[in-house]
Amino acid sequence: MNKIIALIALASLSACSSMKTSSDFDPAVSFSQYKTYAWIEKKNQDSQYQLDGLMDQRVKTAVDNEMSNKGLTKTDAQRADLLVNYLTKVDKKINVDTFNTHYGYNPNYYRGWGWGGSVNTQTTVREYEVGTMIIDLVDNKTDKLVWRGTVADTVSDKNTPEERVEVINEAIKKVMLNFPPQADAN
Repeated sequence: MNKIIALIALASLSACSSMKTSSDFDPAVSFSQYKTYAWIEKKNQDSQYQLDGLMDQRVKTAVDNEMSNKGLTKTDAQRADLLVNYLTKVDKKINVDTFNTHYGYNPNYYRGWGWGGSVNTQTTVREYEVGTMIIDLVDNKTDKLVWRGTVADTVSDKNTPEERVEVINEAIKKVMLNFPPQADAN
């Protein structure tokens, strides 16, 4: 019985998991001026080895698609209006749940008569990881950050490359919903 309760609780936690997004921008900037973009070059040019080159390709492809959907054209870094960069981090989190179950009749309820009751307490501890991706857009002329989008979600192991691509595309699409900022329309 206790195992069933724990499984139901874990299933409900995973069902409630959804990506959390936020964005911030410089309200003094007119985003309609931006027509082109390029990726910021990696600072460490000495090493050609990437820890997760496939992830990097997937993120860049997803951002390229969203930028294209927003009407921006990819170009080289010297001619770009915006420079794009992304950062990722993973934080370990702990979730502690305690369940109390009571069954039977309380013998102290009425003059000591009744069935024997029992209270069981079960505590489950679950460690999980939350991944965060930050997308920065920098004005190439002023070298100032003009927009930042953040998306965070519980990290889960995806078994196929297609599933990984789907999750990355969904995350980028959600965070880029707020670009360009609506304040520009005023």
